[in-house]
Amino acid sequence: FALTVKPDPFDPAKAKQLLAEAGYPNGFDAGDFTPFPPYFTMGEAILGQLQSVGIRSRMRSLERAAFLSAWHDKKLKGIILGISGAKGNAATRIEAYVAKGGMYVAGSVPEIDDLFLRQEREMDRKKREALLLQIQKLMEERQLHIPIYELAFLWGVGPRIEEAGADRVKGYPYSAPYEDMKLKKQ
Repeated sequence: FALTVKPDPFDPAKAKQLLAEAGYPNGFDAGDFTPFPPYFTMGEAILGQLQSVGIRSRMRSLERAAFLSAWHDKKLKGIILGISGAKGNAATRIEAYVAKGGMYVAGSVPEIDDLFLRQEREMDRKKREALLLQIQKLMEERQLHIPIYELAFLWGVGPRIEEAGADRVKGYPYSAPYEDMKLKKQ
């Protein structure tokens, strides 16, 4: 149920132009930059790319429990570099990060909340998929989350696996959704 979205290319000149058009010709201070532990090295690389176009920020490193607690309690400000290893299909992550009442939601969009409730009750797989894709299109149009990185992962798949599910959900580094994994017939 994942919507495939073509990411914008990394283009520092275009980013600087857009910042200038938005009234920030000299960039701006975005406050703290808090990466998901233990991805601090990746966070430093992303922070460097942001700073290269004029988005100034300071790295704030927290240990995992402190990070998750502060994120859950909505105490993190500035840029939060979040990563999800949640199992399931798109609805799992939409519920946690976008839908009203989600663990990591700072605000909500009524139209998305309505669509999310409808997809929860929908029994027809195709109709449910259409609702989830509609939610993701709205997320993309309204830029509720800004995709600024994609991790590359190595996968190992054993000889008994027919369909591992690796890379079936774009941007999700684990085999998923589990209900779609298949073993070879013996």
